Parts: sequence; structure tokens; C-alpha cells
Amino acid sequence: MDPKERYNDSEEALRTAVEGLLAKTWTAMPGIVQSFDRVKMTCEVQPAILGQQRAEDGSIQNVQIPLLLDVPIVFPSAGGYSLTFPVQQGDEVLVVFADRCIDGWWQSGGVQAQAELRMHDLSDGFAIAGIRSQPRVLSGGVSTNSCQLRTDDGTAFIDLSPGRIKLVATNINIEASSRATIGADGCGYQFNPGGINTFTDGTSGSHSEPTPPRVPE
Repeated sequence: MDPKERYNDSEEALRTAVEGLLAKTWTAMPGIVQSFDRVKMTCEVQPAILGQQRAEDGSIQNVQIPLLLDVPIVFPSAGGYSLTFPVQQGDEVLVVFADRCIDGWWQSGGVQAQAELRMHDLSDGFAIAGIRSQPRVLSGGVSTNSCQLRTDDGTAFIDLSPGRIKLVATNINIEASSRATIGADGCGYQFNPGGINTFTDGTSGSHSEPTPPRVPE
């Protein structure tokens, strides 16, 4: 017998009421990006968890939760700097739902009144990129002794560890509008576009050479 069908059980009645309220409270869930607006920095997300709906015969059916629209996507950002990613259809995200309506803040920024008195609503989600289901884990796993900015397939990456930076790629291009300088232990090489390049050796002094013409890409 379904416990919810018992009569004169105040504890079970309270538990059922609480469960009913929690069922309408959205907190966070994984989702799959369907489209990305790079200008508004929002995406459309399909929740990756099916909802449940009771049929007329009392059976429970799995149903797809509607598409989440205009979901602001979260990129690491602070102090005038941002790290962005080319979000693609099929990327997995974690959608976190705000306690209150975010419409006023999203449209105008700053501190705003609530446009609607809704709570934990599907309309008020933020998409955090970076979560991964097992079929989409990174190729080769992750480094356990360094920080990396890398491609998913591991063919190109920047590896940062104490006292060391490693760059790995098929092609590495360095562009500077005025000059670029590389130095190590008293030695250095200064690139001056359209001018004279200077090489400095800590033991034998320095010498200069003309900048070679740029090779068309």
C-alpha cells in the first residue's frame, strides 16, 4: 500500500506536503547546450534530467523538461579580465537556479526590484560550463601536478607548474604591435616588427640583426 494513501497519519501527511513543495523547487541540474549567443552571452539549454508526470491511470511517466531560454553563461571573470570559451551545441553545462527572479538584474545590472515574485524557477538559471558526463571526459585524463589550458584532445596546451611554463602545439604564433621580448638568465631576444632585433647574451654582450619580412599566412 502506498504510504500516501494512509488516513489519519499526520506525520505522513506532513511528509507528503513537504515532498510536494520540494518537487517544485529547482536548484541545479545538468543540461546540454542547444545554441549560444556570443553577443548576449546566453545559451539555450536542454535539461539533461527527465521530469516525472503522473498519468490518469496513476502510473509515472518520464517527460522532457522544456528548453531553458536566454540562460546567462558563466565564464571566469574579474578585475577587468575574462577567460572565454567558444561554446558549442552539445556542450554540457550545470544550470544553477537563482532563489529569486533575475530578470531586472539581467536587463539592467546593479540592484533591481524583482520583476516577478517567483522562487527557484526554471526561468532563472545560470549555465556553468565545464561539467562532464563519463562519455565526454577529457582524452588522457587531467594533469595531477600542473595547471593546464588545453584542447579536449590534448594536442595543444599551456602547462603551468611552479617555476615552469610549457607550451605544446603544432603551430605557435606570437604577435605584438610594438615589440616582444623573451629573456632567461641574463639572455634575451627582443623582436621589433619592422625594425632591428636584438639578442643579448649574459657573457658575450649583445648584437642586433634586421627583422625578417613577415611571411604571409
